[in-house]
Amino acid sequence: MKKEYIDISSYQGEGYRPMIDYESWRVAILRYCEELEVQNLRTMQKHNESDEVFILLEGNCTLFTGGLGDKVNEIDAVAMEPMQLYNVKKGVWHTHTLDHKGTVLIVENQNTGDANSPTNVLTNEQIKELRSLFKGFF
Repeated sequence: MKKEYIDISSYQGEGYRPMIDYESWRVAILRYCEELEVQNLRTMQKHNESDEVFILLEGNCTLFTGGLGDKVNEIDAVAMEPMQLYNVKKGVWHTHTLDHKGTVLIVENQNTGDANSPTNVLTNEQIKELRSLFKGFF
């Protein structure tokens, strides 16, 4: 095999890291980081211009959603299963928590960033609800 035809990369650090940007799309890796521990979650984000795809590769990840609209409303959660594709639709509030072995592959638009991805601070009641949903899985 000719190695010049293939780029090979990996990421073993913590948190989010874009791995490949090409034309309009990006592939990134999300790994455990302290900021994403369930007791530290205080916000949700939505993407106004794109869906976002998550695939659990290793460990555990819980994906939380908060509905559509200007503010987070009904909070729901799903314990991700390895090698299943989870497509969070454009405009849906979401966040996630990973365990220490958690590794998630993310596919999104290359231009996904702060300018088109507002963040909403959760109320104390919403934080309690999010934590309660998480405890229901473990």
